[in-house]
Amino acid sequence: MKKTETELTGVKEIARRANVSIGTVDRVIHNRKGVSENTKQKINAIIEELNFQPNKMASLLASRKILTFAILIPAVSNETDYWSYPLNGIKQAAAEIKQFGVSVKYYFYDLDSKNSFNTAADELLNSEPHAILLAPSFVEESIILVKKIRDLSLPLAFINSDLPNQDNLTYIGPELYQSGKLAAQLISFAIQKSDKVLTVNISTDLENDHHLFRKEQGFKKFFDDAGKTNELLTLNINETKLVAVEKSLLGSLSTNTAIKAIFVTNSRVNIVAKILEKHNKKDILLIGYDFLKKNINYLLSEQITFLICQRPKEQGYLGIMALYKYLFKISEVEKSVYMPIDIITKENYQFYNS
Repeated sequence: MKKTETELTGVKEIARRANVSIGTVDRVIHNRKGVSENTKQKINAIIEELNFQPNKMASLLASRKILTFAILIPAVSNETDYWSYPLNGIKQAAAEIKQFGVSVKYYFYDLDSKNSFNTAADELLNSEPHAILLAPSFVEESIILVKKIRDLSLPLAFINSDLPNQDNLTYIGPELYQSGKLAAQLISFAIQKSDKVLTVNISTDLENDHHLFRKEQGFKKFFDDAGKTNELLTLNINETKLVAVEKSLLGSLSTNTAIKAIFVTNSRVNIVAKILEKHNKKDILLIGYDFLKKNINYLLSEQITFLICQRPKEQGYLGIMALYKYLFKISEVEKSVYMPIDIITKENYQFYNS
């Protein structure tokens, strides 16, 4: 489908169409030296075609005003390297827009600590940013922060998980409900009518991990809509250490020997894979989330059958670019940008760009 001009306007799109750098477009816009006449004509023709209005950008650059974007996301931990991917996307976008007077400040919190989230949030607000990118893992704490941001009239973008009705500029990330339905569909192809299916939620703060339960809702809805009669079980584990997960998981498997498929609602699927491998349970289909090194290793050993991935690097990149487009009035920003739901297997993992 052909995109609208509104969707395609902006310096980056001009640079892409002209096959030049963003810096070259900037020099043409501001009539600086160092660009050939042919390139100038090509760029100016594209600017006219897109009806690009650089007045806001020009005034900001002329005033040499530095705009600060504040980022608040979970820290990369020994337990999971998932957040290294959005961070790489954020850094890529930050490098591209640095020349336009945008500075990015980074604030990180521990996924196992609400206090660390609140501390980082206070530090962020004290820095007086012009825009904020947030991964809202703790619901109540995030809503409190969002209210403060709203009172300051600052543009706010969510990535990875959404908070409904918060008047944010945009949400960029997975459609959680649909990804859960997809997981259920994949499992349904491989099980018999008598088989039981176990959903495993692993988090130290299950009450606030709304995105896990949203996936589970979609998962159950698929079975309902498809008229499947398989018994669906749920195991909530509020610890992330291997010993605790192992005890809970083995308890469920020993009580329900007919469990033939397990759906793990986050990237901690590798913990479950490790336990199944340790106890030589190769007859259980296992599906979970995210293109992490540990997960890929278990995908290769066939302990994990499918991984669902939703382009975390692109989420981080697009989050920054949405704030940039909004503040520089380059183009309209969509309220929700849902990432494709990618199915990763042993056969195609090496071609996947997260």
